[in-house]
This record gives sequence, structure tokens and C-alpha cells, in this order.
Amino acid sequence: MHYAYPPRKDSHPAPFKPRRSPLRFIRRSQLKTIVLFGLVILGLIWLFSGSKYKGPRPITGKPPVVVVTVFDDKYDNTAYSQHIKDNRIQYAEKHGYGTFIAKAGDYELSGAPASWSKVVAMRHAMARFPNCKYVWYIDQHALIMNPGSKVEEHVMGAKRLEEMMLKDHPIVPPESIIKTFSYLKASDVNLVITQDKDGLATTSVVVRNGEWAKFFLDTWFDPMYRSYNFQKAETHALEHIVQWHPTILSKLAIVPQRAINAYSTVDYGAQYKDGDIAVVFAQCSGTGTKSCANEAERYSQQWRASFGADH
Repeated sequence: MHYAYPPRKDSHPAPFKPRRSPLRFIRRSQLKTIVLFGLVILGLIWLFSGSKYKGPRPITGKPPVVVVTVFDDKYDNTAYSQHIKDNRIQYAEKHGYGTFIAKAGDYELSGAPASWSKVVAMRHAMARFPNCKYVWYIDQHALIMNPGSKVEEHVMGAKRLEEMMLKDHPIVPPESIIKTFSYLKASDVNLVITQDKDGLATTSVVVRNGEWAKFFLDTWFDPMYRSYNFQKAETHALEHIVQWHPTILSKLAIVPQRAINAYSTVDYGAQYKDGDIAVVFAQCSGTGTKSCANEAERYSQQWRASFGADH
């Protein structure tokens, strides 16, 4: 009996025809629309999920003020620096303020003069005390003399500041065409500074903590400005910034020098008088009769007596 063999398969099968994907029929323009629509949906989900930006973090004002002082490395651990530190600490403790004492050598200045360290130290203090309301930078060659004067009242109090502000006043006297805003209100002010006979003075400065202050200090500390060969380093850099950046000028108040920055000698600006909040040893030297240590000693007994009598 013969059995039939099954038919052999064709040795030349028909070519494989893959299924066509539906995406093949979507035009490029349609695909772009779908992607954009998907991104919009994701954005809406993120927006309503509670992750949306809620504005700057509120500042509680604890402590109300941080007093910042930076010492050149040569004054580190000297009797002079301890004298100045004692002054800052006693004043801060009286009012519940914070203190931030730093050394210029703590910061990388890329070859710029050590005086630039005041700018980054103020920024550093804001990071260390994020809830402080104000930062008061006062130079290493200065003493706080009036323990009863509070920064938030004596300097930044609305009524007091309105009375002191020099409006429509040249930034660099006597003939600068750039002047302080004539319509500025105390509530608008985030930076308080003084002038001496040469222009803006940065030995005593008050800054209101917040997003604007961070922007301002970051701008001031920009490497470009530090690399310029300004005659008075950060001080002339600040004069440049203020005159070219309305965003900064619009928050600036210049007040009479004795409000926060009276000098120990009349040769360089307004001279200190009893009752002023601080005295700055303008142009004091490292050694000799006009040394900073000798200048501080002139006022040592007075400030210690004032602080003791105020307890």
C-alpha cells in the first residue's frame, strides 16, 4: 500500500510583511501637538499638586539684627580684636541680636583686596541667620558707643528713616548726575549707607534681609567688579553699581554720616559726638600714635562705662 506524501512547502515563501504601526500614519506636526499637550497636562498636575511656588520664605525677625565684623588676619587673636569683639558681643546681648565675627582669610577673594571680605561676610551672615531682619556691618576699626540705640528703631524705624533720608541727593557729591530717588519711602528701603568727604562710605552699612539683599550682595561681589582696579576696591565698585543699576538705587537710602558712621577725626568726614551710635577710626594705622589700637583705647573707658550704666 502506498501512502501519499504530504505536499512539500514552497522553497520560496512569500516575503514577511510586518504590521504597520498606527504611529506611522501620524504626521510629524500631529506628533508635536500631542507632545506639547502632554507637557501641558503634566504642568497642570504639578501646579495643582501643592508643589507650586509660594513666594519668598517669610522672615520671622529672630534675631532682629545680626552685627557683622570682619578682621584682617593680622589682627586675629590680638588684644585689639578681643576689645572690638567684646564691644560687639555686649551690644548684641543687650538687644537679643546675633553676632557674626569672621576673618578675611576665611573667604576666597581671587586676589582682590581683603576689604572685599565684608561683602561675602554679610551674605554668609544671612545664611547663618536666615530669620534675622537686618544685617549691620560695622568695620573692625570701630566701636559701638550708644548701647541704647537699636538698629531697627534708630536706623530702620519708618519715622526715623523718613526724617533722615537724603532725597534727590548726589550719589557721589558734589556734582554726580545720579541722585537718590526723590519719591522713595522708608518702606521701600533695603540698604542704608552714608557718605564721607570722598563719596559713599562702606565702614558701616545696614541691609534688610531678604531676596533683594541676596541679589544685591551677589551683584556687588561679582568677580568682574573684584577684578577691576578700583582705587578704593569695594567702595568704588559699589558707587559704580548704584549709579548703573536702578534696581539697586531704587532701594538705597543715604543718611547723614553721624547716624551710623561718625568718624573719630573731622579730617575725613562728620566727627563723632556723644550720643552717636558708633565711632569709626577713619584712616587709623597699624602702628604709631595714630594706630587703630590707640584710637580704640581713647573710647574704651567711655563705651564700657556707657554699657555698664545702661544695665
